Order: sequence, then structure tokens, then C-alpha cells
Amino acid sequence: MYCKALLSLALAALLSACASSPPPQAPVYAEPVPIVSDADLASQVLLSALSLDGTPYRYGGNTPEGGFDCSGLIGYVYRNTAGIQLPRSTREMASMRAPNVSRTALETGDLVFFATSGGSTVSHAGIYLGEGKFVHAPSTGGAVRQDSLSTAYWSKTYVSAKRVLSPSPLASQP
Repeated sequence: MYCKALLSLALAALLSACASSPPPQAPVYAEPVPIVSDADLASQVLLSALSLDGTPYRYGGNTPEGGFDCSGLIGYVYRNTAGIQLPRSTREMASMRAPNVSRTALETGDLVFFATSGGSTVSHAGIYLGEGKFVHAPSTGGAVRQDSLSTAYWSKTYVSAKRVLSPSPLASQP
């Protein structure tokens, strides 16, 4: 009889536990995730690149503390601003699978490529800022700076451009 009463009590406790409501949980308040348009992202890339103006050139450099070469500057800006990992060398960037852009259709954030060693082999790159200007890490002894595509030197050595910031998936046609 004692076992039967104990079993009934255990069964009642088990059933009441299953039927009871779970303890209330504290509400979770998540911060809204900002939706970044391509224009916003391009602006962020622009501001990031401009903030590095004056950083010393260093061959192989890819940090503000250690200095930048041209591809190190581009890689740093895109990795830290847009979360985009780009190839390390300018030649690899120029040949990566990204849309080519004509010089007349350049937009802020596009990568511009130059053949500064003569011929048509890409040897230098920068980030297009808009209004005919780009930012780059030019050469030993120099520093990150802005230049104009319309100067004789940059106009003569200009090769091509790539668009890294892709169109928004919400705006694309299926």
C-alpha cells in the first residue's frame, strides 16, 4: 500500500510538471541590424581609404602601423570596412572574377589598375573615390595619397577597373 501511494504521488508530480507552464524567460531585445546599401558601403570604403591618407608606403605592408603598398592598402580597406577578402597582389586583383568597369562608368569604391612599369601588365592599383580621383600607396619614400586620373602620368598608365561591390541582391532581377 505504501508503494502504491508513493507511485501515485510520483505519477501526480510528474504529470503536474508536464502540464505546468515553463518559467517565464526574460525578453530578448536584439539591436536592429542595419541594412547597408551599396552606396552606404561605398561611402564607408571611401572614408576608410581617406582616413589612411599620409600612412607611409612600405613594400609588402598591409597595416596602418606597418605602412602599405598599393595592394595592401586595398586589401586592408576592403577587409576591415566591407568584410571582403581580396587577392594580395595587384595582378591577381586585376584578373579576379569581378565585373570590369569602363573608365567612363567608374563609381566610388571601384578598383583602378595601372601599368606603371610600361606595357600593359598591371603593376599598381588604387581605390576610385569619385570625381576623377583615386587613393593609393604610390611608391617607396611616399605615403598614401589621392591623385587624379586625368594627370598625364596616371592617364597614360591606366589599364582597367573592376567593381568589387556587387549590386544589392534585393534590387537584382531573377
